Amino acid sequence: MRMPVLIWMMIFSVHCSFAQVDNIVTPSRILTDVHKNNIGRIIFTATFVNTDTISTEDFLTACKFTNKSDLFFTAFLGNSATNYLHGLAPNLPADELNKKGNYQFAFYIDGHHVHTSNLITGAPQAAVQDSATLISKPFIDNKRENSIWSQSLWNRFMYYGGDSALTEGKHLLRIELRVYIDTGKVLTSKLIASGDLPLIVNRKPTIDIAKIRLHKPAPYNGFHVSNDAFDTAGIKRLIANIHENVFRNITSIVVIKNSKLLIEEYFNGADRNTLHDTRSVGKSFSSTFMGMAVRDGLIQDESVPLKAFYSLKDYKNYSPAKESVTIKQLLTMSAGFDGDDSDPQSPGNEENMYPTNDWVRFTLDLPVNNSRPKASWHYFTAGVILLGDILNKKLPGGLGQYARTNFFLPLGITRYQWQYTPQHVPNTAGSLQLNTLDLAKYGQLYKNNGVWNGQQLVPAQWVKKTFTHQLPVTNRNGEYYGYLFWNRSFEVNGKSYEAYYCAGNGGNSVFIFKDLPLVIVVTAKAYGAYYAHDQVNKIVTDYLLPSVIR
Repeated sequence: MRMPVLIWMMIFSVHCSFAQVDNIVTPSRILTDVHKNNIGRIIFTATFVNTDTISTEDFLTACKFTNKSDLFFTAFLGNSATNYLHGLAPNLPADELNKKGNYQFAFYIDGHHVHTSNLITGAPQAAVQDSATLISKPFIDNKRENSIWSQSLWNRFMYYGGDSALTEGKHLLRIELRVYIDTGKVLTSKLIASGDLPLIVNRKPTIDIAKIRLHKPAPYNGFHVSNDAFDTAGIKRLIANIHENVFRNITSIVVIKNSKLLIEEYFNGADRNTLHDTRSVGKSFSSTFMGMAVRDGLIQDESVPLKAFYSLKDYKNYSPAKESVTIKQLLTMSAGFDGDDSDPQSPGNEENMYPTNDWVRFTLDLPVNNSRPKASWHYFTAGVILLGDILNKKLPGGLGQYARTNFFLPLGITRYQWQYTPQHVPNTAGSLQLNTLDLAKYGQLYKNNGVWNGQQLVPAQWVKKTFTHQLPVTNRNGEYYGYLFWNRSFEVNGKSYEAYYCAGNGGNSVFIFKDLPLVIVVTAKAYGAYYAHDQVNKIVTDYLLPSVIR
């Protein structure tokens, strides 16, 4: 009896030793039969399903894919991500594996590769990567859109080819899951899970405009109602498409023509009183307040450099070039700081700023980017935070009080909501909340060259500078940037119509047309969605302008 026991002990010892060598962290135990029987599979469900009680009856075998469809996935794994990464880089400790690697998702339609995405490190968090042997997340959740990494992943797939590949009719979606690690060279694991789902795509619903009723505008403080005719059928088609989720997460549309309210429509629970979080639309207001401060002699002009406001030797990465950064460069997104919101690896990316307890110090501590061409455009949210701080220091009573007394109240705007920095300064980077008609007032103010009710609220010369092609927008053909306003043209029926506009995450926009008597406001909450701005441009090009231009 002693020999078998000894042999068993030796075998057990070798197995444990192998497990310790093979696994760098302890993964969660695989407890359910469903998990055990489906290791290596990605399955799909139409709703959220508790993974403790999930059964094969919950698995989708096919899906009718419409604009209102939800789609969830569950990947049954045999180990945790960290342990899979350990197999690629066995000499790295667990925390380094998490910093350098993550999951890789590859998407296929009808057998053709469409998109591969290496998830950025940190999402999922390291603790999840260490333990999780099961991933259960939404790709599409219309009630809680774009709240987590898996929805952003789906958005990238749709943006980089999925949207065009999923034409009407039958398709096969395939997803493959691996891990990758970047140690100077990107290594990818063998397949750890995959899944297929037949789709019947129906994203072009039949529209019956006979069922659509237009909202009748009523007078509003600052706006009479327009009696001008417009193509009601075109606007009804637009509204029907919003109801059918062809255009998603739109909350309001307002058209002002010849200073009067022509179209006013609300969606997805919004109404005339809703304060909309328009994100970076608020940046444009920073330009407005700077122009007013220059007019009032509180700031000499936009050529003033940062050294007039800050002792920059008290901050990290001092450089004479940093001292010479001007207000104008901050207004035109051309300051020399090493900050670019379009680059996740940029030190000055806004996502690195928000967790800090002092956004101004974060910005002034940044180094100068000497490799970037001078006066080149790059979207730099942190620079607008500096503008807000300068304004708050120079304006009597601070930015919030000055704006209320000299701007909002003269416009008849009494309901608005600031977001604040950690120092409780109004956040000039964005998220100033207003209702749609008050946003329209802002647009009309600029259409009027800064005049409201006979009062020159914003200097006409400042409006002119703002509505100037100060710089071309990088990687956008035919688009320009003014003083925290964007510029582009819309092509309609063979004609081009130029507009300056404010824009914010989610698809929020205030358009002021140069040669048309129009101001158009669209609010939306498609935050982080790949389609957010493109769908607004399509709404303006295909529906609003053709319906109201006469």
